[in-house]
Amino acid sequence: MNIFVTGGAGFIGSCFVRMTAAKDGWKVTNFDKLTYAASLENVASVADLPNYTFVQGDICDTDAVREALPRDCDAIVHFAAESHVDRSIAGASEFIRTNVLGTQVLLDAAREKGVKRFLYVSTDEVGGSIPVPDLFSESDALSPNNPYAASKAAGEHLVRAAGHTHGMNVVITRSSNNYGPCQYKEKLIPLAITNALQDKPVPVYGDGLQQRDWIYVDDNCEAILAVLERGTSGATYHIGAEYATPNILILREVLRLLGKPVSLLTQVADRPGHDRRYAIDTGLIRQQLDWHCHYSLPMGLENTVYWYKEHAGTSV
Repeated sequence: MNIFVTGGAGFIGSCFVRMTAAKDGWKVTNFDKLTYAASLENVASVADLPNYTFVQGDICDTDAVREALPRDCDAIVHFAAESHVDRSIAGASEFIRTNVLGTQVLLDAAREKGVKRFLYVSTDEVGGSIPVPDLFSESDALSPNNPYAASKAAGEHLVRAAGHTHGMNVVITRSSNNYGPCQYKEKLIPLAITNALQDKPVPVYGDGLQQRDWIYVDDNCEAILAVLERGTSGATYHIGAEYATPNILILREVLRLLGKPVSLLTQVADRPGHDRRYAIDTGLIRQQLDWHCHYSLPMGLENTVYWYKEHAGTSV
């Protein structure tokens, strides 16, 4: 395949780029603005491959996107997004610009250039807080509760509209919370690891009992690849480990793996409007595409902690 990946120097996007650039017969164009959470170090292992091209650019720049899109592009895989909820609460404008306008720019370019498939990478957060014991399924109504989630839901609606109105071949993935190597340290797990390595306080929002379904980034990217290659046009697929875990338990396990005391855990004011529980039903992708996780939570956390220990002192 000849694919155009947006946000391919970020956390999840770079994992997907490394995975696909290593495949025989694939051509990968990585289009990334290189904002604070992205780094070319994340794709250094494929930088010299003849089938890989990096282009620095903004997905909101129509001319730049048109120029960078390769001829005979089989698919756009759209990761690029502003993604940190706290930042969206502090100021939503950049989230609307990138996550909504940028998505429409890409859809217009894809239709104009005859791109064969458009895969939009969304999030389980568009479903809002899910009560116990329910699971958020693909057919449930969207109910985003923070500006970041709202901007991703808006992007989903634009993608779905492009498929319905223009007959574009579109697919959507919604993944649960990703973790693993190369994640920028503002997110829960890398922040906990980097702070603990320096014996700094590890912040805990409120009572720490918010539940998240954690999926190792490689498992998510394998699922996205399966959807890209074999997903049904117009479908949405949920990707997760189906094991909702309280944040406080994740943080305690990180400290245990690092040999650090639980006294580093420091309660801070809860996030405004903090969703209590995310939990998704992944039955569709498991049954239709025969996908399943390879990494258990203990295995993934151990790999993640090891990577950050090895990269301590670098600008992750």
